Amino acid sequence: MKKGFAVILSVLMVLSAAGCNRNAVDTGVNMVSSEAQLSLSRTEIQSVYGVEAPESGEEVSLPQESSAESQPQQDTSSSQQADAQQTDTSASGQADVQQADTSPSQQADISSSQPADTQQQDAQQTDVAQENTSQPHTQVATAVAVPGEVRGVWMSYLTLEPMIKGQSQAGFTANLDAAFAQAAALGFNTVFVQVRPFADALYDSQYFPWSYLLSGREGGDPGYDPLAIMCELADANGLRIEAWLNPYRVRTPGSDKELSAQNQAKKWLAQGDDAVLEWNGGIYYNPGSQKARELIVNGVREIVHNYPVDGIHFDDYFYPTQDMNFDKQTYCASGSSLSQADWRRENVNILVRQVYAAVKEENPNCLFGISPQGNMKNNYDGQFIDCAKWVSSSGYVDYICPQIYFGFENESYPFAQTVEMWDELITNPAIKLYVGIAAYKLGAEDTWAGSGKYEWQDTDGILAQMVEVSRQAEHYGGVALYSYESLFGSNTAQVKSEREQLKAVFEE
Repeated sequence: MKKGFAVILSVLMVLSAAGCNRNAVDTGVNMVSSEAQLSLSRTEIQSVYGVEAPESGEEVSLPQESSAESQPQQDTSSSQQADAQQTDTSASGQADVQQADTSPSQQADISSSQPADTQQQDAQQTDVAQENTSQPHTQVATAVAVPGEVRGVWMSYLTLEPMIKGQSQAGFTANLDAAFAQAAALGFNTVFVQVRPFADALYDSQYFPWSYLLSGREGGDPGYDPLAIMCELADANGLRIEAWLNPYRVRTPGSDKELSAQNQAKKWLAQGDDAVLEWNGGIYYNPGSQKARELIVNGVREIVHNYPVDGIHFDDYFYPTQDMNFDKQTYCASGSSLSQADWRRENVNILVRQVYAAVKEENPNCLFGISPQGNMKNNYDGQFIDCAKWVSSSGYVDYICPQIYFGFENESYPFAQTVEMWDELITNPAIKLYVGIAAYKLGAEDTWAGSGKYEWQDTDGILAQMVEVSRQAEHYGGVALYSYESLFGSNTAQVKSEREQLKAVFEE
């Protein structure tokens, strides 16, 4: 353990020095500076993309052979943890199978009552380390703020629901203004707001019905445009705003929400069109369908065209299951010689590439980024997404924001090493790393962290020190914390202390 501690300490010291050198490098992002801090300006931020992209409407042919480029930079052998990596989840908390650490929206959708053997399999994955040799978070060297740093907080549909459901325009405006003001006062400069959670919209859309969050009934016009208000209030509070979308999910298993007559998914289901698929009680747009991709791309385009958002943000819901029966007919009809798993990954790649192109065609300065799970194996083998391809190539994303929802003392995925692993995955220097941090774990037992399971209960200042560690990454572009209510919905002594220390590190 002493040897491992010394190695990690040496690495952190080197990374810290490198980070200091990087602070002097032009990041390509215009800054507004003050004596207190550096912060992004919504009106001045410039895109970091600068890369070739296809036309968003071009026809993309699926490759007939797998290439080395499409393989992730980690062990991608056939998963022995199929059940642990599936993410068929429901709003009611029931899940076919699930993983130990999940996405912002998945954390809201699932319960903790998963099978013990499934959880244990996930907890025992050792892609990062067989033994926790991480430096205790209380001994991490301080790293000052990086110019152009994104300091973001996720606001999920569950965060928004009590602010917006049944509210008048004035009521929603007052509620959201107070929330944005709180975030800005703590030092956040970016909000990731979930405006399309279930193939519905918190904005006036040509392609998706009004969300049930507004009136309790999908398709019910609230009489005002929530996203327009969000953008106005973001400006008023000095915040960037990124529109957080879930591309494929229509309904999770067990949902009792009816599809409105305007919902394209309902129309396709009635026609027997495989652009939308029902599976284990859930409904999903089919990633292998060109029609489904066109709908998703058009939906992105209209947001960027109609609203002054600073970015489009996808979470980690892609393929809902590892069961190949889900889209077997579509796969067989495609005639592809790829394995079905590789074919699935290419379907997602096509969508990501076309979304990126659509965003840039509408506004070259608008960013597009994705927030996958922190566990790379789950991404590749469970969600069928090829993060390594996205961050080594041009024309896919401007940033990657892995949800590194692990503590420093997590036995399988210690935080510092996992950040380093993701940083090393990026080989395209134009792509930034945003680090997703699990504020929701404060005060809770981290059940599958091994000997580190009490870390989030006993800690003081863990969030601030995670920011400091993240700043040492070579491709660092910022952090995102999940979630808003975890930071502002509680006033325990621990949460208050975490907020104070987080504010201090944001102001460095």
